[in-house]
Amino acid sequence: MDGPDSGPPAALLPEVPQRASLPQQNQGRNANLGSNAMDQTRDQILDRSLDRSPASAPLRALADAFHAMIARSRAEPAADLAERLDRLARLRAVVADNEERFRQAISADFGHRSAVETTIAETMMVYSEIRHATKHLKSWMAPQRIATALQFLPARNRLIPQPLGVVGIIAPWNYPLQLTLAPAIGAIAAGNLVMIKPSELVPHFAGLLKETVAARFDATELLVTGVEDEIAKAFASLPFDHLVFTGSTRVGRLVAEAAGRNLTPVTLELGGKSPAIIDASADLDEAAERIAYGKLLNAGQTCIAPDYVLVPERSLQAFAEKLRAQMRRMFGTDPANKDYTSVISDRHYARLEGLVADAVERGAKILQPARADDPNWKAHRKFPPTLILGATEDMAVMQEEIFGPVLPVLGYREPADAIAFVNRRDRPLALYWFGKDRDARDAVLSRTVSGGVTVNDCLFHFAQVNQPMGGVGASGTGAYHGEWGFRTFSKLKPVFYRSKFNRLADLYPPYGGKIARLEKMMRFMS
Repeated sequence: MDGPDSGPPAALLPEVPQRASLPQQNQGRNANLGSNAMDQTRDQILDRSLDRSPASAPLRALADAFHAMIARSRAEPAADLAERLDRLARLRAVVADNEERFRQAISADFGHRSAVETTIAETMMVYSEIRHATKHLKSWMAPQRIATALQFLPARNRLIPQPLGVVGIIAPWNYPLQLTLAPAIGAIAAGNLVMIKPSELVPHFAGLLKETVAARFDATELLVTGVEDEIAKAFASLPFDHLVFTGSTRVGRLVAEAAGRNLTPVTLELGGKSPAIIDASADLDEAAERIAYGKLLNAGQTCIAPDYVLVPERSLQAFAEKLRAQMRRMFGTDPANKDYTSVISDRHYARLEGLVADAVERGAKILQPARADDPNWKAHRKFPPTLILGATEDMAVMQEEIFGPVLPVLGYREPADAIAFVNRRDRPLALYWFGKDRDARDAVLSRTVSGGVTVNDCLFHFAQVNQPMGGVGASGTGAYHGEWGFRTFSKLKPVFYRSKFNRLADLYPPYGGKIARLEKMMRFMS
């Protein structure tokens, strides 16, 4: 989700050393936990394979902080409604009181990030998530009535949400504020303690988040770690009660492997090649405008950005020209345009250049709304919007997630061909369909599997706080947003309340003639 091969390197799995004591700043708060409970917690962590070998100061600090958080989660009662609402309010204040500082920090990390894009795609999304959770949290926390089987009446069943304990979040760089705090909001609403590891590619943002969170939260409530390489390698090996990773599929597999050693459940928000399908019934001008926006927001560095477009062959050239015109209308031809965001790093810029060069070498045609030979593009680390026509399956641009402002446009003959093309690939994080033909739309919806779909636009299914956001297959597992996040980060505990007035004692030995009566009762109820 944060781009091909981004995130911690392959050597992800070194273990974190066991520490003998809690950090000094947390001793007072945790003094009431009792030494026996503390020692037992440490022993449990040791049993889950944390290493005792010497380590650097950052790793020792990570181990200390983790052990303190685990100890608190095991010893204190679950946070009540008032405490959870207070934590959500404090998290909102972290953003609201430092909004401009976050905009500037993110822009510094990117080289340039459109201030408007940071506002609409990051801060507004965070506010929306917190507002929604605050409004509905009381009802989410309430025990749910579950029907009781006839033979057990008048007993009662309830489903009681309970915090998991300590949730770890490995955050991406592409939308560092929103994709860091959205899962944290769900975890906090569910009553958990949370530890966040920001991306090393956004050090200005990471430092600011660490500072502002520490000013409003105790280190055993919500903690932001450093971005040192050794922290990145060790974080996924900690025995969290739940671990969230947002990033590339390659690194996601490594995170899942590391978490699996502790039997830690994971939510993986990954990526892939998300298609946009243009039906013959579509308004090409409308589709071109909306795909141009969906692709070029954040310079294409969006996990759910359309990664290729399928359009009827007879409309291919016309649509490509309309798409190029819309890109030019939105972002012009000047690399210094403040509305257009830079590519995150020189390495990612070179990777995009390589994808385009490979396509050209293999015979593809390139369409661009601006002169790509202008040296100011590279000087600003902004990649010129690029359409690729005639892309084939052997080209690198069709084999990996692009994660940038490069978009292959391919033709298809029949709607079934477009569906088959999508289904030959890994299941994508998102799919977009444009058109007016309801039967054609429903055929695509029923015959393809993806993390989510927006019809006649791009991206906006992600912004729905009432809908789950998550991948499927290679694009991820698990989901969050709104109540879905609350449930992901809760143990939904089934509880059976036996009534004084029932016949359950008939199940106890000695059985004697009870079997015949039980069989008769079961036949009656079946």
